[in-house]
Amino acid sequence: MTRIIEKLSDISHQYDALFVDLWGCLHNGVTAFPDAVAAMQDYRASGGKVILVTNSPRPRESVATQIEGFGIPADAWDSIATSGDSARAAMYRGLVGEKVYFIGEDKDQAFFNPPTIIDTPANIQQVPLEEAEGIVCCGPTDPMADPDVHRAEFLYAKQKGLKLLCANPDIVVDRGEYREWCAGALAKMYSEMGGESLYFGKPHPPIYDLARRRLNALDPNIPDDKVLAIGDGILTDIAGAMGEAIDSLFITGGLAAAETKTNVQPDPEALTTYLTKEMSAPTFAIGFLR
Repeated sequence: MTRIIEKLSDISHQYDALFVDLWGCLHNGVTAFPDAVAAMQDYRASGGKVILVTNSPRPRESVATQIEGFGIPADAWDSIATSGDSARAAMYRGLVGEKVYFIGEDKDQAFFNPPTIIDTPANIQQVPLEEAEGIVCCGPTDPMADPDVHRAEFLYAKQKGLKLLCANPDIVVDRGEYREWCAGALAKMYSEMGGESLYFGKPHPPIYDLARRRLNALDPNIPDDKVLAIGDGILTDIAGAMGEAIDSLFITGGLAAAETKTNVQPDPEALTTYLTKEMSAPTFAIGFLR
């Protein structure tokens, strides 16, 4: 049964490392959450390692710059694993061909910077859909628009048998007071239409493999049972942790704030109802990371 806790320090002594989600846990897409930042700083001061594990389609260097702008200082984390890095490596290994049709915003063009870990990267070219061997999706071209606007091109892509590489499996995120669609919504729709979507972020294994590599570079002696995953996405952060047999802390005041009736803390009955509906069993729950 999921245990509701008051603060991270109630349980953090049980773990040597944290895999921490960003959006909804440490920031809201606009600014950092001071209590969450302080919790990370205190945990690191006690000797723990903090790996930020995010479904951002950006390279980790770009994420580090972004979160600094939000007010998350470098002393609140040790390393970053992004779904963008995991998916980018797969793209440059030629997983969806060399001629790719790109779906995303202009700010996502850093995704096409070749990773240094691949000796002979594929010659990736962005082309019109009619010439494409595969699709690379970092998100909708307009995050506020209904994903259905991509249906026509997906029908054409499915008929051509194109695979879609999804750089961010999140369905939605809350940016301040507004909810935006993410690449996961498009990949889900493409799969439901009969196309093939390939995922590299939470809850899928590749990003956890990357997070472990980041952790091993800091300390190669931390086993999975000494890692706690923290996140507000029941279908991403918590499902991923459960799939990897890693303990988890569910932040109920993020995406599921309404369903769990979270003001400061979740309503226990509402939390139980929500978790039963989602068939999920996080180890711990808390309203907001602190």
